[in-house]
Amino acid sequence: MNFHPILSFSEEDKIRTTQPHDNALLITLRIRDYDVKRVMVDGASGAEVMYPDLCKGLRLKPEDLMPYNSPLMSFDGKLVIPKGMIRLPIQTCPEIVEVNFIVVDTYSPYTAIVGRPWLHTLGAVASSLHQKVKFPSRDQVLEICGCQSTARQCVVAAISHRLDAESSTSAEKNL
Repeated sequence: MNFHPILSFSEEDKIRTTQPHDNALLITLRIRDYDVKRVMVDGASGAEVMYPDLCKGLRLKPEDLMPYNSPLMSFDGKLVIPKGMIRLPIQTCPEIVEVNFIVVDTYSPYTAIVGRPWLHTLGAVASSLHQKVKFPSRDQVLEICGCQSTARQCVVAAISHRLDAESSTSAEKNL
């Protein structure tokens, strides 16, 4: 018998969430045998992105990276030139999906962003409203739950970082 799951979300999926909200979907993923927190799931992103904290945590060296020359647009609208790209496994028990992370050296409150390539390879559907990612595995539907408190902390960190950057820029102009 073939298993053809229907990946959907219902009111019951909102039970352990604070509603209403506008939080990003932040999850913990097992990347290269490490549990990585503050991973944002962004279904609008056509790439997986890794930020400096994760790069340092995984002890990646420049020689570990493959060349990647296409610039990216950061959240603040600036062009970011990637340091390179690296292919790493993401384990969502029992599935393991290899993805190409574009490594950037710019500030982010997130450690990484996973987007459509990871979601589509896993056959997953994400819902920020329900704070979950659901995906088929063998004969069942598994889910990864988001962490709203971490999402709110990241917003505060991003605002604080932006305010710090703006105050240091205006201080430089006044010199």
